[in-house]
Amino acid sequence: MGDVIVIQFTTLDGVVSDPDGRWGTGHGGWAFRYGPGPVSDDKFRLGARMEHGVQLYGRRTWEHFARLWPSRDGSYAQLMNAVPKRVATRTGVDPAAWSNSAAIDGDPVVWAADERTRRDVVVIGSLSLVHTLAAADLVDEYRLLTFPTVVGAGDQLFAADAPADFRFTLVEPADMATLTVLRRQPAAEPR
Repeated sequence: MGDVIVIQFTTLDGVVSDPDGRWGTGHGGWAFRYGPGPVSDDKFRLGARMEHGVQLYGRRTWEHFARLWPSRDGSYAQLMNAVPKRVATRTGVDPAAWSNSAAIDGDPVVWAADERTRRDVVVIGSLSLVHTLAAADLVDEYRLLTFPTVVGAGDQLFAADAPADFRFTLVEPADMATLTVLRRQPAAEPR
């Protein structure tokens, strides 16, 4: 039996939308202000779970990643390109755009519930899909990379209609002992 695992970049104020700025939201691009280090390799520590599981994407996230990952090299890029990828879409995908990709048939909730009986399902980005799976009580684990930024606007990971009694269990308590020091930068001088 596997888990449905959601991985997301998030800001201190809980925004997950437009981390790379591709949607031109005005608040986007926050994940890359710190260079490529925080977003490279297996920062979510999935290891073998990623190797033996399946990635699940919404169509827009998959299309974006399909433009980026096939041309990258390195061991993590090889993993991203080799693992099976499935896409929740009504319009289909071009499987030649990114190796091991295919659209799922039917309802993504039914597909994810069935698939996790065999292996882990790693959901990357794809916020509307995450909200749908969470509303169906299918998300077993959230793995978040929090960036030291407050953007003040944007979509939140947890939908406004999420259950008020939703609770978490800390899986890796050693991470809580990690000290993060944030120093507020002075406002830019007017020109």
